[in-house]
Amino acid sequence: MEETVDREVLRPAPGREPSDAVASHQNPGGSALLDQVFGHDDITLLRHEVLQRLEPGLLGDRLDGFVLAINEVITNVVLHAGGSGRLVLSRTATAVWCTVTDSGPGIPEEHRHPPEAPGAFEDGGRGIWLAYQLCDEVTMATGPIGTTIGLRIDLPARLSTSDLLNGASAGG
Repeated sequence: MEETVDREVLRPAPGREPSDAVASHQNPGGSALLDQVFGHDDITLLRHEVLQRLEPGLLGDRLDGFVLAINEVITNVVLHAGGSGRLVLSRTATAVWCTVTDSGPGIPEEHRHPPEAPGAFEDGGRGIWLAYQLCDEVTMATGPIGTTIGLRIDLPARLSTSDLLNGASAGG
């Protein structure tokens, strides 16, 4: 019997459309910064390792949000998907990707769509919502043999001296 895997791309937040010419549901590869298997006892260490692998200033003021999104996804793996997973952090010329894979039972249908903000007194349900708010793209491939969540954050535009002399601005 053939297993089916549902692949879904959660649309980017308004104004955060993909800038890479790569299919939005795939990690475009690039330079591997970290490839780590993790479990419950590794969450804090892994979060610090991610911070160390990203160059100072690389993501500007969005660094902490990206690391928070990664933390939420790996915590979900530990709590809901069998307790262990694999994180791969990579960089392209225009973005940083984090792909988290587990071998859990898959994400239930009701949690596969772009989530709405959880209620103030709801217990849980904020991990994927936060990732969606803090990243430029969130992708999901899930099925009965596991799930892969991809998180992408675009690198801030870098302006050269000639760009500045010719009137370019950081806003585009």
